[in-house]
Amino acid sequence: MRVFRSIDIAGSALTAHRLWMDTISSNLANVNTTRTPEGGPYIRRVPVFQERLLDAVGAREDRMAKGWLGFYSSSGVRVSEIATDATPPRLAYQPDHPDANAEGYVAYPNVNVVREMADMMVASRAYEANLTVVETSKSMSNSAMDIMRA
Repeated sequence: MRVFRSIDIAGSALTAHRLWMDTISSNLANVNTTRTPEGGPYIRRVPVFQERLLDAVGAREDRMAKGWLGFYSSSGVRVSEIATDATPPRLAYQPDHPDANAEGYVAYPNVNVVREMADMMVASRAYEANLTVVETSKSMSNSAMDIMRA
């Protein structure tokens, strides 16, 4: 139903940003993990967002879904994959560490705490903004219902 479309779109963003915050939490939790089951240090993970387009279901729905330029309108966002960051690991000279290589260097995860905290702030603010959209849409729907009752 088109009345709740803004709530659906904001809801998809809430889900995506929550997953982003979960991914950041995982990155921060593994900032010192030098050994993983795959071998080597933990590799930073990043969600990849992708626009969800409205599905055209029949000609009438197709015309309704298209905007004034004839393009399909968005129906929100989704996470298409959790990618790994290709940045090389941090190397620290610690010859006594059990995971040190032959030269005495330990490969630490490519997680930058400052960057993760900045990303967490962005994800948190985006989550709050989408929550405001849901609350505003709900309030507008309630006001419209009150007008219809009068």
